[in-house]
Amino acid sequence: MSEDIEIVRGSGHVFHDFGHPNADVEQAKAILAAKIIGVLEDSGLSTRQAEEVTGVNHSEFVRIRRVKLDRFTIDRLITILNRLHQRVELEVTVRPAQEKESPTMDVG
Repeated sequence: MSEDIEIVRGSGHVFHDFGHPNADVEQAKAILAAKIIGVLEDSGLSTRQAEEVTGVNHSEFVRIRRVKLDRFTIDRLITILNRLHQRVELEVTVRPAQEKESPTMDVG
């Protein structure tokens, strides 16, 4: 039994690749959450210790670690990074949207 498999490379923007309606917002939130997790890991802070440093409830850090980001706004995530003594610099590029090309996968 021979199967032909077409491999499609992602764009690096997984939320866009899978057609999420708010892909750009979800991508930005995921990047910021990853930075928060990285700061916690690099500094060895537990979620309870992060609460003491930032005044942000430890349950919020638990949500971030579990990538449950629906309750967070971009500005809230930036505020958390600031309270972790991080400076956030954003570069924004705005361009016309292109017609969405659906990734295809041909198996068979």
